[in-house]
Amino acid sequence: MILEEVYETIKQRIKEKPEGSYVAKLTTDDKKSAINKICEKIGEEATELILAAKDNKKDEIIYEAADLIFHTMVLLAYRGIEFEDLLKEFEQRRK
Repeated sequence: MILEEVYETIKQRIKEKPEGSYVAKLTTDDKKSAINKICEKIGEEATELILAAKDNKKDEIIYEAADLIFHTMVLLAYRGIEFEDLLKEFEQRRK
């Protein structure tokens, strides 16, 4: 699944912090600053998704939804939450 592959890449970049990596840049500062940067991006992307949805712009909705999901995955990985934990939560909700 592509989301799992992206998640593993995010985890790797948080750990290894390769030069030029966007994820590494978001997570390089001390924990408080990194969390603030990640959360600000999530807020920004959520706002952009809402605006795209209100304007009924399908391509922008897709783009902004992907950005929001990506930054949420960065937050989860940074906090040490496994992707499988998220899937388990969805399974629980389905029941």
